[in-house]
Amino acid sequence: MESFEYKGTVSSVRGSVVDAVFDGAAPPMRSVLRAGPKGSIIIEVADHTRQGEIRAIALTPTSGLARGDIVVGDGSPLTAPVGDTLTGRVFNVFGTVSDGGEEPQGVVYKSIHGKPIELAERVTNEEVFETGIKVLDLLAPLEKGGKAGLFGGAGVGKTVLITELIHNMVGSLQGVSIFCGIGERCREGEELYREMKEAGVLDNTVMVFGQMNESPGARFRVGHTALTMAEYFRDEKEQDVLLLVDNIFRFIQAGMELSGLLGRLPSRMGYQPTLGPELAALEERISSSRKGAITSIQAVYVPADDLTDPAATHAFSHFSASLVLSRKRASEGFYPAVDPLQSKSMMLSPHVVGQRHYDVAQESRRTLAVYEELKDIIAMLGLEELSSEDRKIVYRARRLERFLTQPFHTTKHFTGKEGRTVSLAATVEGAERILNDEFSETNEAALYMIGGVDDVEDKAGES
Repeated sequence: MESFEYKGTVSSVRGSVVDAVFDGAAPPMRSVLRAGPKGSIIIEVADHTRQGEIRAIALTPTSGLARGDIVVGDGSPLTAPVGDTLTGRVFNVFGTVSDGGEEPQGVVYKSIHGKPIELAERVTNEEVFETGIKVLDLLAPLEKGGKAGLFGGAGVGKTVLITELIHNMVGSLQGVSIFCGIGERCREGEELYREMKEAGVLDNTVMVFGQMNESPGARFRVGHTALTMAEYFRDEKEQDVLLLVDNIFRFIQAGMELSGLLGRLPSRMGYQPTLGPELAALEERISSSRKGAITSIQAVYVPADDLTDPAATHAFSHFSASLVLSRKRASEGFYPAVDPLQSKSMMLSPHVVGQRHYDVAQESRRTLAVYEELKDIIAMLGLEELSSEDRKIVYRARRLERFLTQPFHTTKHFTGKEGRTVSLAATVEGAERILNDEFSETNEAALYMIGGVDDVEDKAGES
């Protein structure tokens, strides 16, 4: 222990926050210290409270740590392994494998606190990232090299949609996928690992987990570990990276837990006063350079379905596409439960997606919006009291709503329905034909849970 540059003693332990006193100079901010038996308790310096005294956040449980215990460190920050041998493996916040296998060989360790690439080095793509999911590709297309957020309360299908996106995109992606699980259930992580292994896409994927049973410090830093790995594949290997995060709200929540313990006065609704800079430090590293792109899709839990919650509003500002999942649509059986009127994307403009796609998307949205307005009248007076033009809009909207549902590959064992992936061209064509009243004589149920509109004839034949 004498070889360490910094050596001090623990002065207090409050949950995940540890205070320590040093005789000489205090270790620098964000440096890692070790304490406890065999240095098993790892803490990261968060504040310099006074001369020779630091306040740190624990990245491991602090049970057994007591006042007077020795803390040591060499002034280096938390590091993550980077290298070609990471794919197909599962890691924790420290870059240690969690899948029971051997530690990867031929890796180097980099600080997890990287800086965003310079503005001069960044490139903006105006290229759509096709997902094979109709409602996303038509109304809120994702941007290659951009960030998309899946907003929704508890139990509306964020994780299901993320796993379907993994299924559809990882197989066709030429680069590397990185899945980062922040503060979600361990069961979901284990299931995802098994499913990806069975689907044969695990060899091209790196998984990093800091689940809900881990300390807030681990949940707060695991996103930075995953991003450090993603930046290696983008900058060194010059590959495109798909970064999936489930769930970015748990990162904000971990910061809120730590902020209270660090003694900071809470901001609006109990959130940490540093919410904006902390989220930006993570999100701004997700970008595209001339070498490669990091495309990110992130689930965002919305507390109590309130989209004005500070966590949701701060996250909105970072995304080029915002997909809002609606509890009302889920209760009506429309899956994926994406709200077509609240979801939006910067990619939906004529010079990016083309005039035809843009016109079909805008007309679809207008039709659904008019139907939403007419629902109260229909409930009170009945459909017969509407004008013939309004009745036509209602019929179109009801068929369009059902067409935008889709059976998922990842839910086949729940629903018994074979999953469908639909090309962008087939989606636009199907919506256009519905808006042109080609299916006005078809039973609307024939459009529910199908792939392209070509399936309507098959379904009608079956029934």
